[in-house]
Amino acid sequence: MPPAYEKNTPPSRIGWELPPFYWPFERGLIHPKAAELEERSIAWIDSFGLYPDATERAWGLATRSADFTSRIIPYGDVEPMLLFAEWNYWAFATDDWQDSESSATRTASVIDQGTRLFRTLEAPGSGLLPPGPHTAALEDLVTRTRAMLTPVQLRRFTEGVRDWVYGAAAQAAHADQGVMPGLNDFAAMRISVGGTRFLLTWCDAANGIEVPGEVLYSAPVQALTDAAGFIVACDNDLFSYNKDDHHEPREQNLLNVLAQHHGITPAEALPAAYALRDRTVTLFVRLREQLARDAGEQLGRYLVSLGHWIGGDTEYHNLAPRYASPRNRNALPVEGASYDITWSDTPSDPSVEPLPVPALAWWWQQLDDSAR
Repeated sequence: MPPAYEKNTPPSRIGWELPPFYWPFERGLIHPKAAELEERSIAWIDSFGLYPDATERAWGLATRSADFTSRIIPYGDVEPMLLFAEWNYWAFATDDWQDSESSATRTASVIDQGTRLFRTLEAPGSGLLPPGPHTAALEDLVTRTRAMLTPVQLRRFTEGVRDWVYGAAAQAAHADQGVMPGLNDFAAMRISVGGTRFLLTWCDAANGIEVPGEVLYSAPVQALTDAAGFIVACDNDLFSYNKDDHHEPREQNLLNVLAQHHGITPAEALPAAYALRDRTVTLFVRLREQLARDAGEQLGRYLVSLGHWIGGDTEYHNLAPRYASPRNRNALPVEGASYDITWSDTPSDPSVEPLPVPALAWWWQQLDDSAR
């Protein structure tokens, strides 16, 4: 079923049919207990009354966070996956709150709420957040997270949340100034905006992956991690464009950034967006193969998990009602809506040269001579 929108809504600036996705990844992976995860997640949401009414609840469930979790972690342990899915539902609610803030106060609100969140994670019971369902749900998540994760995993998670809020604050600062960021500035912060390190902590915990710090934080592995985050961010911007195209000034989305950069329309920017994405996918494949040659067991499993994240994320976005039947064009989510995306065996841009984006070019420097 194609993307859904009600009659008499504004036309899409980019259309509803996305070009084929270059796809050197597995397709169709999903955890066998996906339905159980969704059922238990919804029961948790309802136990806290996270949404104020039936309409907000419908749009909250339209994020399909349990499906997202089940696709990016197709073989993980259920209990960490459940907690991660609930964190995602909570984070989507937070993201929508940020989107509702007026531009005049958005940066201050993000920073203020972010610092309160950090301290709540590090010192539960600090009493820094106002009472209510959202805070009660957060305190439950924090208590269970601290009981489940190892001290190292908890530190990674906390740093991941800091990075996520840092990205949100940088994005809000541009909005407050009323400017669209340049391509290099946008690319530099987009990986943080997407919550890359927040998310990967849970992928590792659910998969039982513990890469030694000196390996995980080495330059080649961090480059690969960033590249995966950027690919996912590009795909998110493609699928979410029609959800956010009613905002004025325009949303800080890859297509809008490229439209400004090249002096073209967002629709005309689609090939440039796919070129950035596909060249990064090519880099990801080459660098992952290089790292896999000498990888120990834990790093090898981490490399596989990154591929599952990219693949599962794209297939999730294709089917999630939040994107395929966006709220700015539908009174309620439409079950069965889909972008009906197609696949390509070859990249839209075959170049193997570094992207002309200084903030990202260092990834290509991690390739050894044989990979180059």
